[in-house]
Amino acid sequence: MAGSGFGRIFRITTWGESHGPALGVVIDGCPAGLTLCEEDIQVFLDRRKPGASPLSTPRSEADKVKILSGVFEGVTTGAPISLMVENTSQRSSDYGEMKDTYRPGHADYCYDAKYGIRDYRGGGRSSGRETIGRVAAGAIASKILSELGISVEAYTSSIGPVKIREGIYSREQVLSCPTAMPDAEADREATEYVKKMAAEKNSVGGTMECVIRHMPAGVGDPVFDKLDALLASAVMSIGAVKAVEIGDGTAVSTLTGRENNDPFTTENGKVTKTTNHSGGILGGISDGTDILVRASVKPTPSIFSPQETVNKNGDSVTLTIAGRHDPVIIPRAVVVMEAMCAITVLDALLVNQSARLQYLKDFYN
Repeated sequence: MAGSGFGRIFRITTWGESHGPALGVVIDGCPAGLTLCEEDIQVFLDRRKPGASPLSTPRSEADKVKILSGVFEGVTTGAPISLMVENTSQRSSDYGEMKDTYRPGHADYCYDAKYGIRDYRGGGRSSGRETIGRVAAGAIASKILSELGISVEAYTSSIGPVKIREGIYSREQVLSCPTAMPDAEADREATEYVKKMAAEKNSVGGTMECVIRHMPAGVGDPVFDKLDALLASAVMSIGAVKAVEIGDGTAVSTLTGRENNDPFTTENGKVTKTTNHSGGILGGISDGTDILVRASVKPTPSIFSPQETVNKNGDSVTLTIAGRHDPVIIPRAVVVMEAMCAITVLDALLVNQSARLQYLKDFYN
């Protein structure tokens, strides 16, 4: 299956299915000398795992990670790092009725059309559990970035009609509340809204944002490998994401040039901007200000209301989905977005080492 790898120097390949024995990731290009243990990765996986809040699927998985290679005596060796998480709470019988039926809003039909065969148990590779490998790799990328003083923080900005208030941000709130919202008032409103939709056998969508702080200027490659293009590709690859924006995003279409342009200035001898409509990237290259990425996420397609669809023979059928599913995807997807952004900017930083001869001289001399 093509398409399971991402990155150029810091490269990840995820593997495994929703109802298989295990899932994981192989990471190549991680520098030697990074102090790393399973707990460094587990704290990220705990934010993604099911059953952790009243707004997530009741499927209970510990999602305990095992480091299989690439680390010796608590330090990375430069060899490929293999990480594994075992599946322990599969209920494949929940999907027996769907063996020959295409679920609305899912990739079932598309997988059949492409491969002529599909793992119908939870969607196989199209399941949200595939993101375990991304998050595990993102935890390592985030740790490397922290050594460089770069932070990557994602959060929920809206669920259904409920939006966070401008200027309200608490990282502690993001990491502790069920919606991953930085605004306690919005969290309460959104929680009640999701519960209401779940009671009506329905689901909801929303938006999430990621802010990358202290990124140096000059990272990203013009033309096809622009930093914003790579970030958009990384975030769009997350299941259920249907749109990605950088900075003001689609709102720029309503602005004039005077309103949209970010004036340059200097502070403490350093070039910066007075506004940040561009979201920290100009010409595909970082400009040294905060990078803002926004993603729109569709409602969970697995809902418990009867839906009209067809089976493999083309016969019309009414399907009522069984199983354990999230009424809203975003709270658990936030850490996935954070991971993909961390992987992308770390990879771009490593690639950027070849941008100038002086960088090579500084390193090898």
